[in-house]
Amino acid sequence: MIRVIVMDDEPLALVNIKKHLNAFDDIEVIETFTTAKDLLIEGPTLDFQVAFLDVEMPGMSGLEVAQLIKTWDKNICIIFVTAYRDYAVQAFDVQSLDYLLKPISKSRLEMTINRIQELFQKDLTSAAQTHQKPSLTIRCFGEFVVSYDEKAIHWRTIKTKELFAFLFLQLHMPVPRDTILDTLWSDTDIKKARVQLHTTVSYLRTTLSSYGYSDVIEYTNGCYILKLEDFQCDAHDLEYILNTKAETGRLDIEKAEELIQNYHGEFMATLDYSWTASKANLMNKQFTQLLDELIHYYTKNRNFKNRERSLLLALELNPYSDKTVQLLIRHYTEIGNRAEAIKMYHSFNSLLLSELNVSPTQETTDLFQNVVQAQAKELEKSI
Repeated sequence: MIRVIVMDDEPLALVNIKKHLNAFDDIEVIETFTTAKDLLIEGPTLDFQVAFLDVEMPGMSGLEVAQLIKTWDKNICIIFVTAYRDYAVQAFDVQSLDYLLKPISKSRLEMTINRIQELFQKDLTSAAQTHQKPSLTIRCFGEFVVSYDEKAIHWRTIKTKELFAFLFLQLHMPVPRDTILDTLWSDTDIKKARVQLHTTVSYLRTTLSSYGYSDVIEYTNGCYILKLEDFQCDAHDLEYILNTKAETGRLDIEKAEELIQNYHGEFMATLDYSWTASKANLMNKQFTQLLDELIHYYTKNRNFKNRERSLLLALELNPYSDKTVQLLIRHYTEIGNRAEAIKMYHSFNSLLLSELNVSPTQETTDLFQNVVQAQAKELEKSI
């Protein structure tokens, strides 16, 4: 989907262009603005690719707004909309993609959309050629799987895989040899443990070298360091998405969606490694944070399907969360499915009673009662 914002101080013109844009299957109007001030306040937090801007705006013209938008992201496409031809030269000075005259006809808008689609298709093709997916992929959520060219790597021993996982979680950081011995060989005689560590490191180096990753394990000052480049990892992607959101205020929806769709379970959930507990707790919290960001985004943009999916996944991660159940009850009520909202409460109540011997919070119960009462009143009216 191509995400679009629209700015026009004439409400009827705003409704008209939004209606025309929504007729295109791959166009999503995520927000509309009637003042430049509102756009400049909210715009930096939105994830959009195209801006339709009315040129004649009170206070600040669309041309000035476009220049500011370009400072947020130079790749955002600008389409100017105006009742006058006089601004054409200035419009193209700010590298706008197109210039539409009011009233906008469906056929003329279709030409603009085709230009946008062609531009984005070129960008995708160029990106695919320039940034090919790394051959080495490391999946940490669910089972820990390391693959090369989409084929799982075969480890010489179980300890070889565990050692790689241990060093990978501390990538580019020196890890004392004694820390490795105490963690991975705590139940083994120290002399035997050192021999086994030396052998396992040798196996690991050989395995990585066979895939073209030579000299990535260094030993210096009593420490091992894994220096690995050119790989893709879901855990690293998660941290990158959240860090970028914290720095820029904008959530990369496409990358977040890709991460969600490839989610296979909690961090290293299938591994019996006691040393992963602390990192797993952190990563699972970060994944929940990403879901919260997506839920907020989909709520704001009234994308009910994706909001429901994100909420259900959040509940799967934390089945005892009153907050998530409350959001689901409100979601089902908003889309007119009170029966599902009531069912959600009863399932949650049964789970808490059977597993924790507690009841939902008063706030959750009150919310449920409101839904029941609303449904009862609706039934009365229909009789």
